Amino acid sequence: MGSIAVLNELTEINNDRVAGFEKALADINDENVDLKAIFQRYSEQSRKFSQELSALVASHGGDIETGNSVAGTLHRAWIDVKSLFGGSDRVSILNEAERGEDAIKAAYKSALEDAELTGEARSTVMRQASEINEGHDEIKALRDAARAAE
Repeated sequence: MGSIAVLNELTEINNDRVAGFEKALADINDENVDLKAIFQRYSEQSRKFSQELSALVASHGGDIETGNSVAGTLHRAWIDVKSLFGGSDRVSILNEAERGEDAIKAAYKSALEDAELTGEARSTVMRQASEINEGHDEIKALRDAARAAE
């Protein structure tokens, strides 16, 4: 696929993650205020990751991707529809967040399987993947705890 394409795809899904968490932040009610700090932290994390990935693309002489992926746009549209139907309870919010974390985790796994991703790009993606996996696990644990409390 090529290193630049891989990096741009990861940039896009990080942009999607920022938009998804910001949408969730706007919809969170007072009883779930503890989630705001967590979602804000992961939104900032993906903003930072996008900047790092864009810098790598530029250093490789590629065109920097600034948009969102098609899958991410559909993901956000699904969140918008869900909010119309009152899916703002803790389990629903965390189910959707965990689904998004599954998607970005899979994107990083796929990127690391690309043999053309080498050197600084590979080490940056590996470091980011490790942090993404930690985020996924935290969101999943929160979701599981919310399910158990129902």
